[in-house]
Amino acid sequence: MSKITKAFQGGKAFIGFLTGGDPSKEKTIEYILAMAEAGADVIEIGIPFSDPIAEGPVIQNANLRALSNEFNTDDVFEVVEEVRKNTNVPLAFLTYINPVFYYGYEKFFKRCNELDINGIIIPDLPYEEKEEILDVATKYDVDIISLIAPTSKKRIKTIAKDATGFIYLVSSMGVTGVRTEIKTDLKDIVNDIREVTNIPVSVGFGINTPEQAKEIAKIADGVIVGSAIVKIIEEHGYDAKDHIIDYVSKMKNATMLNNA
Repeated sequence: MSKITKAFQGGKAFIGFLTGGDPSKEKTIEYILAMAEAGADVIEIGIPFSDPIAEGPVIQNANLRALSNEFNTDDVFEVVEEVRKNTNVPLAFLTYINPVFYYGYEKFFKRCNELDINGIIIPDLPYEEKEEILDVATKYDVDIISLIAPTSKKRIKTIAKDATGFIYLVSSMGVTGVRTEIKTDLKDIVNDIREVTNIPVSVGFGINTPEQAKEIAKIADGVIVGSAIVKIIEEHGYDAKDHIIDYVSKMKNATMLNNA
């Protein structure tokens, strides 16, 4: 069982996201540790990219801010190196295939292994093409987190049966960003997934309130929040730590209300 999958053994999991380098390298380290302190079970770190096609305006702008600081993939690895001096919380990168390809698959995943990066999410890598990195990721014990979208009905079981770490179930059509209402029949999709795998299912895209987290956790094994945290960082910049701790604590507590 991978380190990421083990994070779900204690009950419903809260997964938080931020963009590396926003607002700075030092603050990224501080804010990751703040999320861990507040109870995040898994933390996703976005590697800044110029064309983050799955992201809405909030995370797109965070990417632009990080890139304007000349923050790159080596900087993200340096962040993780510092973070690992203070926490063993499971970590996953969220990035696109171009930065990984440019860095070099072998070099990239070897570095992940050395620094205890446990998973990777690549929204623009289709299931049919993940063989391109599967062997090298497996070699270095990095879970490739599979995404399942509401339109994937006919492919759900195919994608789910090969999943590792956890399954990232996209709540709604479109890009990332807070939503006031989630109308997708998530329960039906989760049931289809559970017919073929015991890998935990976490729901992301749009979740931003404790009430939403509580409802999602009734259906799924985990709740993923990105844009709402990135928005806090956008609003408070270098003074976001306490706001992050407060917000993540509330979301984690709401998620845990559904623990057995």
